[in-house]
Amino acid sequence: MSNSVSICVVGSGYVGLVASACFAEMGHRVLCVDNDESKVKTLNEGGVPIFEHHLPELLAKHRGHGLDFTTDLHGAVEQSEAVFIAVGTPQGDGGAADLSYVEAVVSEIARSIRGYKVIVEKSTVPVYTNEWIRRVLQRHGVPLENFDVVSNPEFLREGTAVTDFLHPDRIVVGANSERAAELVSRIYKPLSSGSYYAQPGALNGTHSTSHPATVFVTSAQSAEIIKHASNAFLALKISFINAVASLAEAVDADIEDIATGMGMDSRIGPKFLRAGLGYGGSCFPKDVAAFRRVAEERGVDFQLLTEVCKINETQKDIFYNKVLSALWTLRGKRLAALGLSFKGGTDDIRESPAIDVIKRLLAGGARVTAYDPAATERASEVLPPTDKLTYSSSIYEAAKDADAVLILTDWKEFANMDLNRLSQVVRFPIVIDGRNLYKAEKMEEHGFTYVSMGRPGSFQAQQRKAQCVIV
Repeated sequence: MSNSVSICVVGSGYVGLVASACFAEMGHRVLCVDNDESKVKTLNEGGVPIFEHHLPELLAKHRGHGLDFTTDLHGAVEQSEAVFIAVGTPQGDGGAADLSYVEAVVSEIARSIRGYKVIVEKSTVPVYTNEWIRRVLQRHGVPLENFDVVSNPEFLREGTAVTDFLHPDRIVVGANSERAAELVSRIYKPLSSGSYYAQPGALNGTHSTSHPATVFVTSAQSAEIIKHASNAFLALKISFINAVASLAEAVDADIEDIATGMGMDSRIGPKFLRAGLGYGGSCFPKDVAAFRRVAEERGVDFQLLTEVCKINETQKDIFYNKVLSALWTLRGKRLAALGLSFKGGTDDIRESPAIDVIKRLLAGGARVTAYDPAATERASEVLPPTDKLTYSSSIYEAAKDADAVLILTDWKEFANMDLNRLSQVVRFPIVIDGRNLYKAEKMEEHGFTYVSMGRPGSFQAQQRKAQCVIV
């Protein structure tokens, strides 16, 4: 392919692996580097270490044909025009992003630069990380004319990451030199020109040859802030609707109707207006904390982000109290916990509200049987099976003889349960839904006491009906 670019991607986590597969799908030559030899061996042998829709197919299609995995960072950098850094930036002390992995990788890259390279931040990093990368490269003796640093933040949702990458809302390129901006823009040319969408077997999505993806070029600093600001705003929407849910419940309104009415406003939109247990995962908690810390370091009092975090934590308390209200006490109760991942469509349990809720239930004396379509193996590493916690292979096995069924993750499988079958296997027909997957009327028709977030509980409705009859 004439426009093919040789690319090195450092890191084979969610971002690095998806980026590597998608760059290869776009026609580039990709070397994905990881220092974990067993992981690289697994990838070379056809294994897929993460649960992500479309990813196994792309890896199978391009492995050995434009996409290779290696532990040799030096060789990969030498062979590549662009080096994408996609290593972890976990939350450190005080909420700041821990950039030690980025620094270590940059130091290694510096030893391998012999000619001009574009170093691309793909990891989520705070503003001015591009400047620190430049300084580290210089300190290791790399001449300024031999590199540029570009910020190219990812906006991927776990579960739909491959589609998000190939059909992006926008491609942000933060570059402080035209030469670097031109190279990174050329990498994304198959998407921005629409040529990728004309290829046989191209993944379907929102874009097409007549409606290609958009590349937005700005400064590196602006690009870094765009990433953090975007995630913080989405977290804000989630926390806002959860705060409204508490008010709605207090006045017997329905948060689902309220969110629908709000979402009809084109200025607001319906996305991320889902009341529930709150956000989790590897991005929102970490990015909101890091963004707040960056603001503090620059003398900006971003109080709004403090409240976003506070509301998000409160949601788990609210759900736990709903369980107590429905069951009175937890000691000796057998609960079916449906969901372990932080959201449906992924096996990622990082900062998962479901994991936190289960820990609280166990501490309260309950016995929990948990089921998740994809995250059981990862969850069992942080919550090993005990006499109080067991893992099941299906919804109905988990629900057998349960005093209540708790919906903790928004998997489609949980929204399409056979309610007749569920009612036959539980001990008591009680469903406490932390994701509002059902209408109360439907659950009541099947004989369930149904408790959800930001809506009147069915047991409360029954009490009000009884009071009306008495009057």
